[in-house]
Formats: sequence, structure tokens, C-alpha cells
Amino acid sequence: MSIKEYRTAVEARGGLLVVKNTPAVAFGDRVQIEDHSGQIRNGQVIRAADNEVLILIFEGTDDLDLENTWIRFLDEPIEIALSPEILGREFNGLGVPRDGRPPVLSSLRRPVSGSAINPAARTYPREFIQTGISTIDGLNSLVRGQKLPIFSGSGLPHNRLAAQIVRQAKLKDQDSSFSIVFAAMGVSYADAKFFRDEFANSGVLRNVVMFVNLADDPPVERLTLPRTALTAAEYLAYDLDRHVLVVLTDMTNYAEALREVATAKGDVPARKGYPGYLYSDLAELYERCGRIHERHGSITMMPVVSMPSDDITHPIPDLTGYITEGQIVLSRELHNQGIYPPVHISPSLSRLMKDGIGKDDTREDHPRVAAQLYSLYARAQETRNLASIIGADELSERDRRYLSFADAFDQRFVGQGESEDRSIEATLNLAWELMSSFPRDALTRLKETDLAKHYQGSD
Repeated sequence: MSIKEYRTAVEARGGLLVVKNTPAVAFGDRVQIEDHSGQIRNGQVIRAADNEVLILIFEGTDDLDLENTWIRFLDEPIEIALSPEILGREFNGLGVPRDGRPPVLSSLRRPVSGSAINPAARTYPREFIQTGISTIDGLNSLVRGQKLPIFSGSGLPHNRLAAQIVRQAKLKDQDSSFSIVFAAMGVSYADAKFFRDEFANSGVLRNVVMFVNLADDPPVERLTLPRTALTAAEYLAYDLDRHVLVVLTDMTNYAEALREVATAKGDVPARKGYPGYLYSDLAELYERCGRIHERHGSITMMPVVSMPSDDITHPIPDLTGYITEGQIVLSRELHNQGIYPPVHISPSLSRLMKDGIGKDDTREDHPRVAAQLYSLYARAQETRNLASIIGADELSERDRRYLSFADAFDQRFVGQGESEDRSIEATLNLAWELMSSFPRDALTRLKETDLAKHYQGSD
């Protein structure tokens, strides 16, 4: 390692430091900054030229005396130490412990930028993952290696839902559970404590590695935290052959930190002030998920994206939807009715669901049950709109049946306890119980063999 040391800082703004006369400094190099009080701050070169470099300082540039600041270029990328002992630990965005325990001692260190995966080495995501949540397992199934974000809004229980998925996720009919990499960016102290307590009280903490950046921590650290977390996930998946579930919350806080730094750098803004490279930056993170040929381990990702003003067309959820394979959308209307989890099934989608359900994965009737539920619920929503105009008393008997179905569906299928872990069999049986309130001729998406085996109606 070749260390170059300079005292030629000329400008500090918004977590960025400009240093002059720094030849042979490479983009991405790790930097140490020693201020006038002897405190060490960490940084990374994000722009390099012959006579000037721009450094991103993770602890911020507050109270930095430029004339008495030493900058050391370490001629190495930002790396983290990796070993099986990272499980059960909590770190910040640079891999520094924040649980009061000693640092991880390991000779294995890897750059947080990750290694490029040969696209030809990727394997198509398959194998059903049971989350124990009916609206996901039954209608928007998650498969191993998939990227399935949760779109939420301010005040909605996405943290509770994410914690429940972490507690319950497993492969159907297998004893193997998931190792969890949990990355929290810009969360409140109360939210961070909630996750710690949830994981500890449920007994899964020993199988979880947490990376946490609080709301009052430096925003620029949020740009490194998901990369650090994904480096840990890649180690667990491809070195230790574990199934890994990565939960990233909240990607909106990450994108806002990216916008803040981009503005300070002078990058040309695009939609709502976000940089034009927001799409490629998010893709760089999301595409580190997946499966690799002839590797037992895998990385499945569930990022949480809060939608400002509940706007699903906002750049962050909009671009996330292009990169990922579906979305779970939470509904404020269902939440206001006291329904948990308030999953709005109409805009929710899992594009890889078809590759993880059916005879050899869940149950032979699962694809048709899901299609029939969507059909009935769509018709029920139309009936609700009609009832709001003409009144429920003016509806036909068949329309009133759809109205009753919609209410029962929201209360019993969508709604479930926060600690209720439903098997896929229980979810499908509940679906049949709800569908059996209709006569057979109304269930047009199902086969006669399905009806003969599972239909519970009287006709």
C-alpha cells in the first residue's frame, strides 16, 4: 500500500472536500482526513483529475480547518472484514461495529463496491419462498433470487411488515432458513431499536447482520451503507453457501442523500432534482441480487421504498419498478380501516411468481386460485364503486355477494396477525373458503378437478 499525504485542501462543502495538486490519485481510493484536533475522518475519492480531486467525507466537513487538515490517500478501495462472526452483529456504513463489541478480525477483506457478476453465470430465480403472509405468498409470491420491493407511504407499517418477513421467511418443505442482511438508512432511533428488539425477542438475531445509519448520522454515509451490506450478503451467499434475504430500508433516504451529494458536486439535476444517473446507481445496487450457476447460495432482496406524498410515479419508486421484478404496494385506505398488513393487491405484482408456484413448488391449484382471486376482487372493487353511487340497497343479489366477498377478503385474507405465520396450504385453503361463497359457474378461472377437490359451496 502506497500512502500519499497532502495538506492542500482548498474547499469544503456539503460533505465534499476539494484537494489541489494531488497527482496519481485514483477514483474510488480510500482516504483518511486528520483535522486540526487530531480526529480521523474517512473518505473516498469520487472525482479525480491531474491537479484536483473531490473527496466524499462520510463524517461530514463540519468544523474542518482547511489549513490544518492532512489528507492521506491510502491507494486502496474501501473494504470490510468478513467472517462468519459478522452474524449477530451491528455495524455502521463503513463496517465499524456500533454494538459496543470489538471489530471483526479476519484476513479476508473485500471492497464494498463488489465484484462484477458475469451475466452468463446467472441462474434464473426459482423456488418459492414462504413469508407466512397471505397477500405475498398467495398472490405475489416471492422466489429465491428475486428483487421484490415494498412501496409504502409515511406512517404506514412497512417496518413491521419487513420485520415479520425477516422472522418468517423460509423455503417451503426445507429446514433451511435465511440468513438476513438488514440495512437501515436514515432511520430514527426508535425504528432502529424496534428492529433490534424484534430480532432479539424472536430469536433470529444470531442469524442477522445489521448495518444501521440513524437519521442524525452523516447523510453521506448512506451512500456506502447498502454497498457494505451487499458485500456481506455476497460473502454469506457465495462463500458460505447460505440463502440470504437482504432488506434495505429506506431507499428513499438513500436517494435523497445521493441528491444532496450530487447537488454539492454540481451535477446537472433531472426529475425533482435527482441526478440523471439515479437509475444506474439504483441498478448497481439491485443487480447485486440473484443466483449464480453451480452455487448453492443465493441473494433475495426486498428493498423498502417510501413514496413521497404516496406518489407511485415519484422518481424513486418509478425507477425501482423498472429495475426490480414487481412490487408490494401498501394502502393507506386499508391501514385507516385497521387492516394489517395493508397490502393493496390491485397494483401489487410479482413478475417471477409463475416460476415459483404450482404442482412441484406450492400446490397444483395455486396459479389458478391466484388468477381467480384477482378476478373476483377486481369485480368486487367495481361493485364497491357502484354501491358508492347508487347505494348498496339498489344492488342485485349477485352484486351484493361480490360486496360481501370484498369485505371478507380484506378482513380475513389481507388482514392477519403480526405474529401469524400462515403456511401456503393455509393461505390457499382460506382462498377456497372465500371463493366458495360464489356458485361454481362464477369461478371461471378454475378447473373442474380443482372444484371437485377443494370447492366448499353448497351447489
